[in-house]
Amino acid sequence: MDTFIQILQFILSLSILIVLHELGHFIPAKLFKTKVEKFYLFFDYKFSLFKKKIGDTVYGIGWIPLGGYVKIAGMIDESMDTEQLKEEPKPWEFRSKPAWQRLIIMLGGVTVNFILGIFLYIMILNIWGEKFLPNESLKDGVWVQGKLGTDLGLQNGDKILTVDGEKIERFGSIFGEFITGSNYTIERAGQVIEREIPIDFISQLTDMKKSEVRFIAPRVPFLIGKIPDTSHNKASELKVNDIVTSINGNPIKYYDEVGSILEKYSNQSITLEVQRKDVTENIIAKVNEKGAIGVVLGRLPIEQMSRLGYYELKTNTFTFAQAIPGGFNKAYNRLADYIKQFKKILNPKTGAYKALGGFGTIASIFPSEWSWERFLDLTAFLSIMLGFMNLLPIPALDGGHVVFTLYEMISGRKPSDKFLEYAQVTGFVILMALLLFANGNDVYRWITGKF
Repeated sequence: MDTFIQILQFILSLSILIVLHELGHFIPAKLFKTKVEKFYLFFDYKFSLFKKKIGDTVYGIGWIPLGGYVKIAGMIDESMDTEQLKEEPKPWEFRSKPAWQRLIIMLGGVTVNFILGIFLYIMILNIWGEKFLPNESLKDGVWVQGKLGTDLGLQNGDKILTVDGEKIERFGSIFGEFITGSNYTIERAGQVIEREIPIDFISQLTDMKKSEVRFIAPRVPFLIGKIPDTSHNKASELKVNDIVTSINGNPIKYYDEVGSILEKYSNQSITLEVQRKDVTENIIAKVNEKGAIGVVLGRLPIEQMSRLGYYELKTNTFTFAQAIPGGFNKAYNRLADYIKQFKKILNPKTGAYKALGGFGTIASIFPSEWSWERFLDLTAFLSIMLGFMNLLPIPALDGGHVVFTLYEMISGRKPSDKFLEYAQVTGFVILMALLLFANGNDVYRWITGKF
């Protein structure tokens, strides 16, 4: 059921983005009296799931969920229908329109994508506001998890100050900053230390299982989440939701301090001081030969952690007027971050090309439980991403058509139909190769258990 909800959200989000993107081409085409022959959600090779002709346009749903398209008369597009180009241009055809009109038609799709992303961010800020964990509220630094964190040179209690010289304002942004960054600074025991982020950091992430990717987290208290039936302390007085505050007189505040203390008491009995609601209790427990007491760590909601004084969770609320610049700013930051990641992909040394993902990767970022806030946030991000990708100067994309039109407007010379046809074929081959590569990465990660 969880996977079904993810797939449902992915298909709904993709459908919204495709329809609105193509509508961005459709509306200016109609305004400039250009004939639109087809308006399709998904591709309809050989047959359609649904189609209906209204006026000059056939509206339909294809069976191949790889995108969508509007077929504009007199334009060389992904349909590769060049028969009409053998005849003299008709007044209602795309090729007959002035260059400035053709430019507006081609830019319509990405314009809608950017507007949609901004609009959704405005609505999200206005309705739900913005909750985040300020990085400076982690007074005692971070909890380093797994080999990746230690390989980066991090230690428990480090305070991450900057990445590429930019101050980290929000803890939640650290992961993304490390992906796009080159160096970082930390504060350790009052000393500021600068370190390099390995150039192949993204490649290292890709080679890990999804569960291993997280390399730092906020430090958490030692909360008893579960006492398994097989635990050697099952019969002790320990209870679920106890917070351990001391081990044999050694005070502890965070779970990451426990391991080094317990290993001193292997195969011994110890006294645990625990906080149980508003009462402090002393419990006798046993430590096994591995330096463990046989319990599972529990997690408190971040809001409760804030109430207990571990962190200071911040909430920003927005009126609609305040949400407008906030939405623009959020869209800009998301786009800037995505461009940074894209640059990493273009550098073979980073190995970031291995992180390219297809439809499976995109679907996996949606939550397994329905959340309108999360759904709209991801749809906004994908809309911004789709707008940027379509602006790339690849002939089969909107950006390729824009480049050729701008060349015509500047030089006064229009590329020949034959050149445009060859360019479209070349661009289509490039896109199909990228599509196969990205989805091939998904298949590989699924087979190797890294998805």
